[in-house]
Amino acid sequence: MADTFLQALALPGLGGLLAAAFAAGLVRGFAGFGTALIFLPIAAQVIDPVVAVAVLIVMDIVGPAPAIPGAWRDGHRRDLMRLVGGLILALPIGVAVLLAVDPSVFKLAVSVISLAMVGLLVSGFRYHGALTPRLIWTTGGLSGLLGGAAGIPGPPVILLYMASSHPARVIRANNTAFLFAFDILMLIGFLALGRLWGLPLALGVLATLPNLAGNLMGNWLFRPSLTGFYRRVAYLIIAASALTGLYSALQNGGG
Repeated sequence: MADTFLQALALPGLGGLLAAAFAAGLVRGFAGFGTALIFLPIAAQVIDPVVAVAVLIVMDIVGPAPAIPGAWRDGHRRDLMRLVGGLILALPIGVAVLLAVDPSVFKLAVSVISLAMVGLLVSGFRYHGALTPRLIWTTGGLSGLLGGAAGIPGPPVILLYMASSHPARVIRANNTAFLFAFDILMLIGFLALGRLWGLPLALGVLATLPNLAGNLMGNWLFRPSLTGFYRRVAYLIIAASALTGLYSALQNGGG
């Protein structure tokens, strides 16, 4: 195991990977979302897509953990259970796609999805229909497909809750708790598939400390009255990460 950690410490681009882990934790702490949207476009430039998702799973278990008791207390539990139910049904299909996808396609996909997410949020796009139980189950399923295939489960849930009448604290709590449930399920799946040992685990452990520090700082900074400001900051950081990843993907594709 010591040799694996030495290999992880010698990885080219490790500094950028750890910086992305901190930035992802910071935004997750004050906005309740954004970890994968920020981390994966950067990580996919340094490591294999499956390894990148495995690292995300490991660090994202520990980083948001201090916020989970509060999220469970503040969240809308019935909605959360429906979202997780849909996630459980669809996640295995998404993971099967991830294991089959070409790395260059993954790099491009995560960057495009992240940019599209920012574009939809900034444009003011909202769903204006009723948030029925069936819709919430379906949203959980879409998140499972997207999360399993690209490591980015958040966009369907985030867009759904932008239409919600819940207060900002409840929306943030449900996003935080749902994404934590996704991480737990992915951890179980990757362990069962034998995809978490070796370099992914070592890198995940190394990324945990900056990610936890970012989460703690973000939670400390959070003020419900500044929700709009936090969202704008989150959008800027997500867009910067996605554009960096997109540029790298296009450069590699062109080379």
